[in-house]
Order: sequence, then C-alpha cells, then structure tokens
Amino acid sequence: MVTGASRGIGRACATALAADGHRVGVCFGHDDRGAAETCAAVEAAGGEALAVKADVADPAAVDAAFGQVEEAFGKVEVLVANAGINRDGLIMRMDDDAWGSVLRTNLDGAFHAIRRAAPGMLRARFGRIVTVGSVTALSGSAGQANYAAAKAGLIGLTRAMARELASRNVTANLVAPGPITTAMTDALTDERRQAMTGQVPLGRFGTAEEVAAVVAFLCSDAAGYVTGAVVPVDGGLGMGH
Repeated sequence: MVTGASRGIGRACATALAADGHRVGVCFGHDDRGAAETCAAVEAAGGEALAVKADVADPAAVDAAFGQVEEAFGKVEVLVANAGINRDGLIMRMDDDAWGSVLRTNLDGAFHAIRRAAPGMLRARFGRIVTVGSVTALSGSAGQANYAAAKAGLIGLTRAMARELASRNVTANLVAPGPITTAMTDALTDERRQAMTGQVPLGRFGTAEEVAAVVAFLCSDAAGYVTGAVVPVDGGLGMGH
C-alpha cells in the first residue's frame, strides 16, 4: 500500500515496488486521473495495481481502503506512508485550519495507515513500513511551521513503531527527501527554486525516482537489519542533522 500515490514521490514508489514484484494498492485522496496513471505505470513495470480512494485523515476511510486491498491482494506486508499536503505561511498569519489540516494529513494520516497495517504484519511476522518525511523536520523552514512539525512528528512515530514491532520482524524507517522535483515544488517561484538549489551541495533538485529507489531498498529483504533509521535523500542539504 502506498498512500499519496497519485503523483510525484508516491507514484515513483508504487512503480519501483511493482518492478520489485509487489502488487500495489494505490491509495489517493482526490486525483482520480492521477491514480489511474499510477496504476498504468505499475502495470507497465510488470505489477498489478488497485486504486483505492481515501482521505488518510479519516480512519474509517483508511480502514475501508485497506479492506479493498486485502480483498484483492491479501494482507498488506509493505506500507509506504507518503500522503502529504502543504499550506505554507508565516506563523503570525497561520490560522488553525492551515495548521490542523497539515497535521491531520501528514502525521495523523501516517498513524492511521500504520495502525491499520500493523496487525496483519505482526500475524505474518513480516512487514516493512516506510514513512516519507522531509529534511525540514530537522533543519526547519521559515513559513512551514505546520509542515516541519508534522514531518518531525513522523520521526518519533516511525522510531516508536520500530521498537514496538521489531520482535515480529517488522521494520520501520523514514526517508527524508530534500528538494525534489514534484508538482509541489513546481509551484515555487523561480527565485525560490534558485535559492533552494544554491543550498544543496550537489547543486540540483532530486527526482522522485531517486527517493523511490531508497524506499524500495528499505522495503526489500536486503534491508532486513535496518530499522528506526532516518535516511536522507537530499543532495547533502541536511548534513550534520
């Protein structure tokens, strides 16, 4: 199951996992066309896909989405909690809705998905959980108090799950992307993009596929001894954090 899979990093993760032989539940919030395109990409990579629509902030919707995937493919053994939104603004101008909506989607949504997936993983004595965080969780970012707080919360959530679930061979890790070329960053001004690029030691934005490659590794048998890790995919931006 990949949440937020209708585009960007989520689509790239779904495709990479399909290439590794997984059947993929493509969980999405509202972009029906994007979800269909992700399913086509999964099938082109040799996998099977099922699109399931759910607002991850709603636990009942998450439960229903998992039920659909379980009916089609069996218990979810790999979860990529990627769904996220941003509503940027300076703290003095950030209203309660901008704060709460980002926390509900980016942090509560991951919690809902992990809580729903964990029992099946524990019974199977196997599971891979990967949450998608951000370099901003550790470095901070002006105008993104809500986003940075949610992504920082994901680190604590992921590491708590790593400790809780390890005895049953279930791993939990977080990938922390830096600036990645997605629809979210495409909306930035050229000036902002140039400023961000200048802060990255490798001197460029990353790609969704580069993030997905790390996610796919963490979901693989080769990563069976990796848990509780925060893995940066940020061109060196977060070095030292």
